[in-house]
Amino acid sequence: MMSPLRNRTYRRLFAAQVVALMGTGLSTVALALLAYDLAGADAGVVLGSALALKMAAYVGIAPIVGGFAHRLPRRRLLVALDVARAGFVICLPFVTQIWQIYLLIFLLNACSAGFTPTFQATIPDILPNEAQYTRALSLSRLAYDIENLLSPTLAAAALAVLSYDTLFSTNALAFLISALLVFSVRLPSPKPQQRELGVWRNMSFGIRVYLKTPRLRGLLALSLAVASAGAMIIVNTVVYVRDHLGGTESDTAIVLAAAGAGSMLVSLMLPRFLDRFPDRLFMLAGGVVLGTGLLFGMTNPGLLALLLVWFVLGAGSSLIQTPAGRLLKRSAHAGDRPAVYAAQFALSHACWLLAYPLAGLLGTTFGLTAAFTMLALLTLTSTAAALALWPAHDPNEVEHMHLALEHEHLHVHDEHHQHTHEGWEGPQPHCHPHRHLPRRHKHPYVIDLHHPIWPSR
Repeated sequence: MMSPLRNRTYRRLFAAQVVALMGTGLSTVALALLAYDLAGADAGVVLGSALALKMAAYVGIAPIVGGFAHRLPRRRLLVALDVARAGFVICLPFVTQIWQIYLLIFLLNACSAGFTPTFQATIPDILPNEAQYTRALSLSRLAYDIENLLSPTLAAAALAVLSYDTLFSTNALAFLISALLVFSVRLPSPKPQQRELGVWRNMSFGIRVYLKTPRLRGLLALSLAVASAGAMIIVNTVVYVRDHLGGTESDTAIVLAAAGAGSMLVSLMLPRFLDRFPDRLFMLAGGVVLGTGLLFGMTNPGLLALLLVWFVLGAGSSLIQTPAGRLLKRSAHAGDRPAVYAAQFALSHACWLLAYPLAGLLGTTFGLTAAFTMLALLTLTSTAAALALWPAHDPNEVEHMHLALEHEHLHVHDEHHQHTHEGWEGPQPHCHPHRHLPRRHKHPYVIDLHHPIWPSR
């Protein structure tokens, strides 16, 4: 009964997510082939620059879209971004210059930076039941893992009979199917929360909420742990297997699959435990698992042992990433969630933007053992930071004190607004100068206009 797939709206949104992910995976392979056609031996530089632009779009654009998403109809926004992604990706087969690749990749991922966090922030509104939402997070993690495993295989099968241009066309079609699936359902439009005026205050709102919330500061530290271990897998697997172990391309694929298998197993098993135990326990354990796995990598493992190490790293990553959405859901009003999910999207990708070159530099300059050592230390340090930043006592409802305050903003008469009127103020919601008397009370606490700081313990 707790399966989110029983919900018709979620079923269609999940299908949209899976279709778009598979299409993007095919385009990743096609992009590498296109870069080789245009740049030859310099294709690696082109791909590296394109990936850097992708991360820059994620980090820079997500907070901007998240800051204003609360003012826009979500379904229209998601459909428009899907159609725009289809338009940009269909242009890739026609490029003749490397700068055109860079431009299209940036624009494509700028749309994804708006689409993905807004999409993720919509799911808890569709599935208000905590157990169902937790299982939806598990399915989402599973979808990403399956895409990582299947997309290269599907691309190889397609390329046996088709040109790589067809993969771009397939991705464009996938984005259009995703747009149709989103358009086919009604999405909730939570009431926007009143915020401080100003473009910058809205653009930075999600980041400010994120960094002022203790549990989310802990999540950021754990995101760095995930990026450190993940970068070791993505950047250095092929080097370790091919050069250090003398393995084959098939061995490389199997080792990468081991990390995916560890992530998938945990994402399937974790929801039943999250129903009974706190998120913090599993997420901090995930950081320890990641650090321990990297430390085992220092022992110069053979192929079979490396499979186990990569399996452990995949499991540790999933222990952190699967419950992350639960923390974001608890930390914002429904109308503010797109901004907070966008902050997580941007900040977590900033961690990857740091970890990718670090893993490559350490492995190339100092050797793989040094890379394992330094990334293990970074992962364990990040986990220790999360332990300190995220208090063990983290209740949803927090007793707090409001000091006397006079200000003016759009409001309704709720628990924070109980005052008399003279008759000219008009119907609610309305805006007029009003005074808040000193008050102590207890309710689910999130950072907003009336709660600008987290109460001290």
